[in-house]
Amino acid sequence: MGKVAVGAAVVCAAAACAVAALVVRHRMKSSGQWARARAILKDLEDTCGTPISKLRQVADAMTVEMHAGLASEGGSKLKMLISYVDNLPTGDEKGLFYALDLGGTNFRVLRVQLGGKGGRVLHQEFEEVSIPPHLMVGNSDDLFDYIAEALAKFVATENENFQLSPGRQRELGFTFSFPVRQTSICSGALIKWTKGFSIEDVVGQDVVGELTKAMERAGLDMRVAALVNDTIGTLAGGRYYNPDVIAAVILGTGTNAAYVERAQAIPKWHGLLPKSGEMVINMEWGNFRSSHLPVTQYDQALDDESLNPGEQIFEKMISGMYLGDIVRRILCKMADEAALFGDTTPPKLKHPFILRTPDMSAMHHDTSSDLRVVGNKLRDILGITNTSMKTRRLVVEVCDIVATRGARLSAAGILGILKKLGRDAPKENSEKQKMVVAMDGGLFEHYTKFSVCMEKTLKELLGEEVSETLVIEHANDGSGIGAALLAASHSQYLEVDES
Repeated sequence: MGKVAVGAAVVCAAAACAVAALVVRHRMKSSGQWARARAILKDLEDTCGTPISKLRQVADAMTVEMHAGLASEGGSKLKMLISYVDNLPTGDEKGLFYALDLGGTNFRVLRVQLGGKGGRVLHQEFEEVSIPPHLMVGNSDDLFDYIAEALAKFVATENENFQLSPGRQRELGFTFSFPVRQTSICSGALIKWTKGFSIEDVVGQDVVGELTKAMERAGLDMRVAALVNDTIGTLAGGRYYNPDVIAAVILGTGTNAAYVERAQAIPKWHGLLPKSGEMVINMEWGNFRSSHLPVTQYDQALDDESLNPGEQIFEKMISGMYLGDIVRRILCKMADEAALFGDTTPPKLKHPFILRTPDMSAMHHDTSSDLRVVGNKLRDILGITNTSMKTRRLVVEVCDIVATRGARLSAAGILGILKKLGRDAPKENSEKQKMVVAMDGGLFEHYTKFSVCMEKTLKELLGEEVSETLVIEHANDGSGIGAALLAASHSQYLEVDES
């Protein structure tokens, strides 16, 4: 019996040693994997770095490209498009005007009743319509017919708050948030699609002509009075309420900026100088690129696999369409190389754009003690269950690095505009004039950590004295109201109203 007991004890001890060895090996493997995940994070932090010195280089490069784009067509990656808007709204506009805002996966139709200086916007109504994905890559007629039919249905719901003067045609401001070579205030040819659209038969065509034909097919009697870009609409909406607005920036699905330039500072403008002496410039700043931008392997891969490789590099680093997917790519590398989510990489993590920026924002803003929101998002979107607390923390860190880089680069872009206008440094012996930048877009509005970081960085770049004169103003629905206001200030009945 003694020998049996001893033998059993030896077997138990051996088994215990084997289990202990397995546990140690697992811990060592786990520890090594965790070290690899942290190393990937450290490398990300380094390559995404945006010290103030680098941001100043980015801002300087932006200013240089602005000058080049104003000098000649094709002289810069920044198109610096002449908008033909030389008289922004004043507040005197009156009447019923419509707007169509097309700039992403949704479009909006809107109407406003304007009451002049005393009443401003008396009434407004809008409807949002989502675009079926197949229409974003289909043909021109299908997309514009879908839009015109939605617009016709909206017009049919006008009530007594909206009064069209007898004998007049309805007029529309068309916000078209894609690069357009404008030929007048109400015509322009599409240069290229961005933001996931790819309809080849529209490229090179007058988008107002396409919409007008579709409205005729839908039996809708309406004239497009102004073709504007969402950023110019935001600028117009901002200026309507605040005469100190000098620029507008959209940070949403995509990104862009527009500003008020002196007409004499536009060498490529060959027409008569406008009476106002000013011209609104649509920068198309999403296409900015510079060797100073902190591009990572993840940005490079995203760009290579995109619909427009080599284009819209700035947009792909800072806008809502792409931030979530950059985070997904980083997590995918951590899963592949450091088994962050278990021995196999979760299949859903391989799907491009499955992780959207609103989900990234929700994880980044998670303040629960156990980071419950992070856990839920990983489970519901990516099928990743049972994540540890330290894994969730790591995911939040990734979100923070990607969002911070985007926000700080956005601030550098705005500094570039202020430099071009000579508003980036204190002026001696002059009154401190306010300068207002009107902002719009879901990223700016809803991703609080992003917008707070952007404003803080801009103040850091400008210094205390100039920062006191800067106001970042949320121009709510600038692209909708702004387009309607520009339709009003370019109405075919303007001279009749003034007489």
